[in-house]
Amino acid sequence: MLSSLDALVFDNRFVRELPADPEPRNFRRPVAQAAYSRVNPTPVAAPKLIAYAEEVGQLLDLHIDPFVTPEFAEVFGGNRLLPGMDPFAMCYGGHQFGNWAGQLGDGRAINLGEVINARGEHWTLQLKGAGPTPYSRTADGLAVLRSSVREFLCSEAMHHLGVPTTRALSLVTTGEHVQRDMFYDGNPQAEPGAVVCRVAPSFTRFGNFQIFAARGDTDNLRRLVEYTIRHDFPALGSPTPEVIGAWFAEVCRRTAEMVVHWMRVGFVHGVMNTDNMSILGLTIDYGPYGWLEDYDPGWTPNTTDAHGRRYSFAQQPHIAMWNLVQLANALVPLLPEPAPLQAAIDAYAEIYNQTWPEMIAQKLGLASYQAEIDRPLIDQLFETLPKIETDMTIFFRHLSNFDQSYANRNAIELLQPIAEAFYVSAQLTEEAIQPLAKWLRDYAKRLESNTLSTQERAEKMHALNPKYVLRNYLAQMAIDKAETGDASLIMELLEVLRRPYDDQPQYQQYAARRPEWARHRAGCSMLSCSS
Repeated sequence: MLSSLDALVFDNRFVRELPADPEPRNFRRPVAQAAYSRVNPTPVAAPKLIAYAEEVGQLLDLHIDPFVTPEFAEVFGGNRLLPGMDPFAMCYGGHQFGNWAGQLGDGRAINLGEVINARGEHWTLQLKGAGPTPYSRTADGLAVLRSSVREFLCSEAMHHLGVPTTRALSLVTTGEHVQRDMFYDGNPQAEPGAVVCRVAPSFTRFGNFQIFAARGDTDNLRRLVEYTIRHDFPALGSPTPEVIGAWFAEVCRRTAEMVVHWMRVGFVHGVMNTDNMSILGLTIDYGPYGWLEDYDPGWTPNTTDAHGRRYSFAQQPHIAMWNLVQLANALVPLLPEPAPLQAAIDAYAEIYNQTWPEMIAQKLGLASYQAEIDRPLIDQLFETLPKIETDMTIFFRHLSNFDQSYANRNAIELLQPIAEAFYVSAQLTEEAIQPLAKWLRDYAKRLESNTLSTQERAEKMHALNPKYVLRNYLAQMAIDKAETGDASLIMELLEVLRRPYDDQPQYQQYAARRPEWARHRAGCSMLSCSS
């Protein structure tokens, strides 16, 4: 373990092996025939560390107390570079809300370098909100505390939920203010600035490949694909055309797996543009995300998407496949014929359509998925849940308290084990609860043939159905305190979210359904893309 930041070892493969932007100056511009531009973070007035994820530090072999190590905030606030760092911003494009947007790139993200740990793992350190880059367009490259708290907490919450994700090492306030128009209503406000250090094996996105393909730069497209296979998918072997097809199939498989996990925990990404899709199948770019509270498959957390709902909860599997098709289109020039790409896309659909109901069966505590009887049960559940405002997280967690002995009870008694999941008691009329009561009776009948004991089923359900998720109102409560200079709730929530499947009775208040005051409050439901 390392006791000093200066002891971190960097092996910066991306900048060493891929083409660089020859222009050393940092100004907004189109960047052609380059995978990245070198750029340093912008120094800030008074960097202060307010949150740190110890487990992520351990990935880097760090064994220090960052709160008493003065240089930590300097480095991860953007004021100091460590020996071996070689900062850069990536060039990429993307489809945004279904439309090709051209060059995008790291407009407010700067990769400091790639740490190699004692196990030979590469971890890229990336500062978000560390100032402008050539890809910032008309923006300032900065981030506010509000969005930074959300990114820091959600990255770690998702990891501990078992969802593939980028990680977050630290959250540093800058001592400066940033102008943001949170509601896009022409009334920008000065908000405290902050910088998050994100950590991942790679931050390569679908858009990194798309920009080369869109420009007809097949040579650099091939270089990037070969680089990615060589370093991020080494088990596939040398990047021949056959291996490129196999690599794309693996990207499809990982993406399907990621989305199944999103659907399992009720997570809605909110901005599934192709530039926000990781080539490693990691959840990346936590902007206007959210968790389903009342189960509404058409819900999106993104105010920009409120009309079209392109990125709503139920649309996520389809949009992931649409994005994969755009990546496949970019890869066509590298293969003699596109059949392997189409086969991989078809496999994505097969994997998702097989894995999703199997996952729901596990959430229901069934020992195995039996399609003939379980698929109708699953379909009926998701047709029924939206009829009464029902909290998805609490419903599945408390369903473990239900067993087949309830089958002959009346409708009101049937609902007792899941009563805490309902938001509006006035909706629980005799007529309204009948469909859910019928489903519960069908579920009880299915449990009669389940091979798990009641205790085994409860344990299985608790392992897959979290008690704690980062509800938007919880994040907003932490933001409110942090903006007064008190970061204690950030760290308390981080502690809770480290064990989201455990009961943790001392933190029971964080498992409650969304309070009524948070129903329409800014930051507690839908959010804008504004940082």
